[in-house]
Formats: sequence, C-alpha cells, structure tokens
Amino acid sequence: MDTSREQTVADSAEFSAAHPDYETTGALDLLRGSEYRYLDDGGVVYLDFAGAGLAATAQHRAHEARLTQQCFGNPHSENPTSRAATASVEEARRAVLAHLDADPDEYCAIFTANASAACRLVGEAYPFAQDSRFVMTADNHNSVIGVREFARARGGRVVYVPIDTPDLRTSDEAVDAALCPRRTATAGRRGLFAYPAQSNFTGVQHPLEWVELAHERGYHVLLDAAAYLPANTLDLSVVKPDFVPISWYKLFGYPTGVGCLVARRSALAELRRPWFAGGTIAAASLQGNWHVVADDESAFEDGTLNFLSIPDVTFGLGWLRDIGLDMVRRRVTCLTGWLLTRLVSLRHDNGSPMIRIYGPLDTAHRGGTVAFNFLDPEGVVVDERLVATESAAAGISLRTGCFCNPGAGEAAFGISLPVLSGLFDTRMATMEEYIAALGLPSGGAIRISFGPVSDFTDVQTFLRFAETTYRNRPATQEGLRPRERC
Repeated sequence: MDTSREQTVADSAEFSAAHPDYETTGALDLLRGSEYRYLDDGGVVYLDFAGAGLAATAQHRAHEARLTQQCFGNPHSENPTSRAATASVEEARRAVLAHLDADPDEYCAIFTANASAACRLVGEAYPFAQDSRFVMTADNHNSVIGVREFARARGGRVVYVPIDTPDLRTSDEAVDAALCPRRTATAGRRGLFAYPAQSNFTGVQHPLEWVELAHERGYHVLLDAAAYLPANTLDLSVVKPDFVPISWYKLFGYPTGVGCLVARRSALAELRRPWFAGGTIAAASLQGNWHVVADDESAFEDGTLNFLSIPDVTFGLGWLRDIGLDMVRRRVTCLTGWLLTRLVSLRHDNGSPMIRIYGPLDTAHRGGTVAFNFLDPEGVVVDERLVATESAAAGISLRTGCFCNPGAGEAAFGISLPVLSGLFDTRMATMEEYIAALGLPSGGAIRISFGPVSDFTDVQTFLRFAETTYRNRPATQEGLRPRERC
C-alpha cells in the first residue's frame, strides 16, 4: 500500500471515529450518485454552497415536464392559461409558508428576484423618520446594510451592534445595549432591527431569541435567512420575525432569479411603497393623479412575476423535504468539524501554522461555512487571488474575497474605525491603493461551505491541495491580476 493510500485510510478511520453521525447520512451519497452525477462525472469539487446550492437532475426534469405538458400565460388575466399560471404561483406561496410553518393568516409570501430585492422592498417602504432607529449587527450582508441608506435619507438614526473577537460573534449584551433605552408603555414602534440567522462570512449562527427581545423593545425585525435555511429549519409559528428575505437558489440550486420576502401581515401593513407598477395596484388614474394599491401581497410584486420558474420552488421545497433537513444538517456539521480540525493542525516544517481561521473553531452554534487565509512559513498571508487561481486550476470551486460582508471582514482583519474614517474623503485610484492604506496583507479571505451532497472526499481533496500547494511556500503577489473590487 502506498503512503498516500495509507494516509487516506487513516484519515477516513479518524474521521469516522470523530464524527460517527456521518454514517447516518449515507442516503446522501446514494443521492449524489444518482441525481448529482455531474459532480463526479465532471471531476468537480464543489465547496461553495454558501454561494449557491446545487440542483438535482430531477429538478430540471420536473421543469421541462411542466412546461411541455401545459400552457401558461401572464397571470394578470382570467383566461385559461393565465389561471393556470396563477394557480401554480399560489401553490408555490402555500408551499413556502408550509415549509416555514407560517400561518397564512399571519404571514404572506412575496416573490422577488432574490433576497437582495426582498431587502430593498423593506428598506424603501419602511416608515423611517427622524425619531426612528435602524439597528443592525455589524455581521450583515451588504443587501441588509444597504437598507441604512433609506433610513438615513429620512433622518433615521443608524446603530451598529459590534462583533466580538476571536469568534466573531455578537453578544446578547451588545444587542441588548443597542436596542436600549427601554420603551415606555405609551411609546410607538421605534424602528427596525436587522440581523442574519447565519453569517455568510463566518458561519456563526446568531440567536433567534433576539427576535422576541427586539419586539419587546418596540422594533420590527428583519431576519436574513438566506444563509441559514439551506441546512436549518425556521419555524415561524415559534420565532416570529416581521420580514424574512430568502433566495431559493441558495437552498436547492434552481431556479435562479426567484427569491422571497416572507412578511408578517401586520408589519407589511405599515409599509408605504414610494412608487407603483403594473400588478401592484387595484386602480390608477393618469389625469386624476391617484392610485389605489392592491390589498394583498401583490402590492409588492412589481410587474409580471417569473411565473414559469416560481413553480420550481414548490418542487425544490418538496425535494428538500424528502431529503430531510436533519440529515443535511448532520452531514454539514460533521464535514465542518473535520475541516476545522484539520485546518488547525496544518503546519509548516518550522512549526508555524498554515491557516488563520476567522470565526469559531468548533461546530457549536455555527453552520457549514468556514472562512480563513493561508499563511506562509513566516506568518505572511497568502494573497487570496493566488488561491483563487490555483484552486480553480485544480478543479476546486470555492469562494475568495470579502463575501459582501464588510462588517465581519473589518472585524476579522482588525480594521479600526479611525483608519476607515480617515479614508472616507481620500480618493483611491485603485483597489490595491485602498488595501495598502488600510494596512491589509490581502484583499479578503477564502471561504469553504458545505451542502447536502458534500462528502468526505471533497474535504480530503481540498486538504491535499492545501498542504501540497502552500506548505513551506513563501507568499508572493507576483503575476496576480489587479483587483477590480472587493
């Protein structure tokens, strides 16, 4: 037996001993061999499930069968093809609410292009005013952070809840302080609190109990569930956020271009849209200069919905239900735990660590997303552009950069407010100048994330690549293309 084979066998035995739950997820290996064959047939090592889920062959077959067996027309009518489209869209709404255990009398599902569009719907229509507050954790996707621009434009106050190091978590005490002072018995709604159920940068899962805390303090809550839902259940009969943005391709790969805003009807009634469009109104007059908005969720669905793809959400949710989120969660947790253990153990010949991890080093209260950088033997960060190029050449799909989460990135890389404030009025010619001014050794990190059909071999392939490519190798930036953006 050759050395590499012996090491693989030893690693497999160690993994099985450390993560016995993995054996209970064998059905996912069978599924990978049948419905996701394109991975192994194409030699694909896919480690970017936080970027996008993967679609089963059955999902594409179902889409094709539906479109070849029935005719669908624009839903904004009463003809037969229109009614067929409307029925399939309404079925998808019911499937979304059922997946989240949301009472249709309390919640509605508004279809959007993606989670970002769902966040914009809330931001542009939320009644921010000079006495209102937009409170958000520093660990948030740009699509949530961008809501602050609507709050600022209307005189609202923006408050950030800081991230604690080294685990890059946000403490209950910090949230409590940001939501203070306590509301008086006669006070009205104070504003909007936004945070992710799971960080797209570090995989940290933030407490769902913050939803009720914010409600007690007089806030509506926007709970970003885009990174959380692919491997976790969210029960809206127990946890009751007011707004939940979702991108369905994150859960099951297909369809792209279809997202959702699941909204509490009572909170939705307080939103005031700054414009109207086709499909959002009951009536409008040009000369009379008036319009009447629709009295249901269609008031937030601009123009014609993607009626040929929205029904694929129904199939995808059924597909995920049949697989079983509990099984997906077990597999993702096992692979994440193994990856963390092995990354921490990687060393150069001089004993220095090869890896710097950003976020928790264990699987407690975290999802299957791991962010890190390679270090050279002298502790210098290996440029993430080099890793992107060389991992791609090795057939490995992973993510590099700052992952549209500047708050988590600033905390991970120790960028202080004085430094950031000093750069605001400084015009930088290139991204490289900006990074140099911040004193950063690189422009971002590497992110690996797992999903339903990730397996032990995927992890081992990456670990072999990591060790053979960067062990004892000095960091360099020679030959790298300039960055165009973060």
